[in-house]
Amino acid sequence: MEYFTLNDGNRIPAVGFGVFLIPNDGSTYDAVRMALKAGYRHIDTAAAYFNEEEVGRAVRDSGIPRSEIFITSKLWLQDYGYEAAGRGIETSLQKLETDYIDLYLLHQPYFDVPGAWKALEEAKAAGKLRSIGVSNMSPKLFQKFVPQFAVRPAVNQVEYNPFCQQKELRKSMEPDQIRMEAYYPLGHGSQALLQQPLLQQLAQKYGKTPAQIILRFAVQEGVVVLPKSLNPVHMAENLDLFDFRLEDQEREEIRRLDTGKGSHDADQPGLGEKLLQAFKVHD
Repeated sequence: MEYFTLNDGNRIPAVGFGVFLIPNDGSTYDAVRMALKAGYRHIDTAAAYFNEEEVGRAVRDSGIPRSEIFITSKLWLQDYGYEAAGRGIETSLQKLETDYIDLYLLHQPYFDVPGAWKALEEAKAAGKLRSIGVSNMSPKLFQKFVPQFAVRPAVNQVEYNPFCQQKELRKSMEPDQIRMEAYYPLGHGSQALLQQPLLQQLAQKYGKTPAQIILRFAVQEGVVVLPKSLNPVHMAENLDLFDFRLEDQEREEIRRLDTGKGSHDADQPGLGEKLLQAFKVHD
């Protein structure tokens, strides 16, 4: 496993296992146990995934020391604002049954973001959160909120893949060395991406799959990737990225695949209200 150093000095595994849309019916527990057995040491969950409990139980039952496993969770919009965020952080800690969370993110950039962020800053100072960050911040939203923060985010988790490389956003993040973290790094299973001719050619050259080429490209670009698969073969493949390196010219060719567009538009009017109504993390 390769690691990146965040702007607060903490280290994060370059590849993590995401549990979005895995049910809290034993499926998340089984998937996390399988991922840890395969060699993953970075698990990404969220209050709005409704499976923090199973992630925590799988980590405890793995037999792997807690200090060797990097856990990410996220605060949902329902708990934004300073006081509500403090309660939300405590709820995540309780559900995960851990004394600290390695990385805690504001899941969406709407409503009282500054108040929620202040609670994250204080929880970090108290040692409850090791690193803090944001998610789904577009360049516009990044410029709106981040300059108000006393502590700069360590991470911005957004959609990222060769067709959606977030180049403008990365320029905004570079001065503060904020690390980009990729969800949907394989384009949510996009066949157009996985069957793209250049990626197919590189896969053949290196004896890898197109998915491994895509993930290796992101890691060499300094991006943390969070692929998700419940297939044990694919799960292992998504971690098998560290025995080859793409050449500079090959990376430049992949950079040219960028369309500047993804499936998520964080600047869509009314999106915050829609998301707040769509997910209720408590009554």
